[in-house]
This record gives sequence, C-alpha cells and structure tokens, in this order.
Amino acid sequence: MIFDARHYWIRNAHVPASIVVNGNKWTSRKSQNDQLLHVDLEIVEGTISAILAAGTYQNYASPSIDLQGGMVWACFVDLHTHLDKGHIWGRATNPDGTFDSALTAVKKDSQKYWNAEDVYRRMEFGLKCSYAHGTKAIRTHLDSAGKQGAISFEVFRELRKKWEDQMVMQAVCLVSLDYFLTPEGEKLADLVAESDGILGGVTFINPDIDQQIDRVFSMAKERKLNLDFHADENDDPNSDTLRRVAETAIRQKYRGKTVCGHCCSLSVQEESEAENTIALVKKAGIGIVSLPMCNLYLQGRRPGKTPRWRGVTLLHELKQAKVPVAIASDNCRDPFHAYGDHDALEVFSQSVKIAQLDHPFGDWANAITSTPADLMG
Repeated sequence: MIFDARHYWIRNAHVPASIVVNGNKWTSRKSQNDQLLHVDLEIVEGTISAILAAGTYQNYASPSIDLQGGMVWACFVDLHTHLDKGHIWGRATNPDGTFDSALTAVKKDSQKYWNAEDVYRRMEFGLKCSYAHGTKAIRTHLDSAGKQGAISFEVFRELRKKWEDQMVMQAVCLVSLDYFLTPEGEKLADLVAESDGILGGVTFINPDIDQQIDRVFSMAKERKLNLDFHADENDDPNSDTLRRVAETAIRQKYRGKTVCGHCCSLSVQEESEAENTIALVKKAGIGIVSLPMCNLYLQGRRPGKTPRWRGVTLLHELKQAKVPVAIASDNCRDPFHAYGDHDALEVFSQSVKIAQLDHPFGDWANAITSTPADLMG
C-alpha cells in the first residue's frame, strides 16, 4: 500500500486556504468562490514535508496518489465533549427531548451505572470514534460532584496515558458553581490540579452567581489552572452569566486561558446588551465554543410545538469582534443529544448550515482546527 511508504506524494488535492501554515505564499489557482487551494502534498515519515501548487512537477520519483480534486484537512480539534455521558441512549432515553428531561435521565443513569468500568468502556469507545474520524485533540467535561469526580478523573488519567501517542486529551470538571463554595469543591479543585485538568462548571443564574464565579476564578489563580464554563445554555434573555464571567476575569486580572461554551442566550438579548457583552469578552481574552448540533437539538424544544430559533450563539458577531470562536461536537448518543458519532467533519458540515458559515466560507475551517488548538494551549 502507498501509505506504507516512507516517502510519497498526495497529488491533485484541495485544502482549505485558512488552515495552511502561515508564511506560505501561493501562486496556484483557488477553486472558484470556496477558498480552497489546489495543491500537491509531500509526505515524509508520516509528516507533511512540503506543500506545492498542484502540477508543479509532472513526474514524481516517489510513489504518489491522485486525489482527483478531493479534500485534505488538518486533524480536527474537538474542544467541547462529554465522553463520560456518551452512548447511554440505549439505557437512558429522553422522553420529550428537553434539557430538563436530559438532566433527570443522566442523573438516574449515573447513580446506577457509572462505575470505573462503565465510564472507561464508553469513554474509550468515544475516543476510538473520534480518532477514526480524524480528531487529534479532544477536551471532555466530566461530571464531578461527589464520588463521581474521583472515579471519572482516574479513568481519564488512565486513558490519557494509554492514548498519549494518538490523541491529546484534556479534562474539565463539571459541577454547578455553588459546589465550589463548599469543602467538597476545594477537594475537587485540588483533584483537577493533580490531574493536570481544567477547572470548570455550569453558570446557572442565581442570587449568588457573582460570588460563585469570583470564587472559581480565585481557585484557578491559586492553583494556576485554566477555566472552561458552560454559560447561558438557554433562551432566557436575562441569563447573562457570560458577561459576569468576562467582568470577573477583567476585575481579577486573570491571565490563564478561559473558554465559555454554549452562550445561547446571547442571541436573544437586546442588540446593545449583546454588543456590550461581546466587547467585555474580547477585553477579557475569553474564547467561545459553540455546539450547534446539540443546541439545535435541545434549545427551543417544546413538545408539540415547532422550534422558533436555532439555539446557537452569535458566532458571526463574536468573530467579527475578533473573539476566538470554535465549534465542537458536545454530547453523543445520550439524553442531551440522541445522535452523532464523534465525527468532527459532520460537526463542521452541520454547523455551516445551522449558523450559515458559508458564502463565503472564509476561514471558518479554523473553528474546528487551529482555533480550538490555540484555546487548548
């Protein structure tokens, strides 16, 4: 087989222009209106050694394969997943497809089944699927309240070691932020630090939310941890925790990396309020990860009613403000999203349609490659 060769060429390929390493200059033609470069790729010892305009050489001394205009992408980076929840649909369905029912179903399933063996089996299956579909780096959120945190982080550490040659893995603890005001929250933050993880949680709006966010930032600074929040995963215009996270990051002069996921309610807020929040997010240096497939599945769902919105955050407006914007897969075959296969190309394809990331495509290919890679560090 050609791919067993130490040195070969992939000819007549198309590559999204934005994911080519900066510094290369191109004279080759681009495909009309789609921002693709027509290239030949030299592969040496499994690594891209050179990228040339297609047809630069008429004959290649080394073996080659003609892609006949097919596409080649950089490996995908899936910034927001829930590998610990994945693939429980067969035993934990969602009777009406709503967010609240998903919470209830997952809670019952975790209490009954989530021992180390069960979590390991499902997480590794998710990794195998992701790897088969071209993902090279992945960040997973892990439900971490009570004893589950120790179980899931131990499984994560084992899998990270086993997969270290194939996949870059990161883990974020997932609890409601009030958990960090308790002694158990302190222990969890220590566990995250010991596991070289990321501190995170869900920013449910409540009377103590500012105190909770402030405490999480302080704990992250004390332990030199990065942060990753689930923020405003709803259609309530009064849900403004993204703004509060940004304000806290600025006030505390936090210098670590911060990512906020979902941020759905930003799309239903007054224009001036949304613009102000985006400006604060930019100032705070926060990256945003949108989960279009899962948000489309859950948001605006009312049994017997047609959904009135797509559930996604203001991707275009955030990107125009030069906020780093990524897209990711989120849940897979569980009560929060009944479908999926950890296929990042499907995530990109569906996101293009859901959020209209086309005409022109511009550099949106970066949203599932280089941008999340930067946010992962």
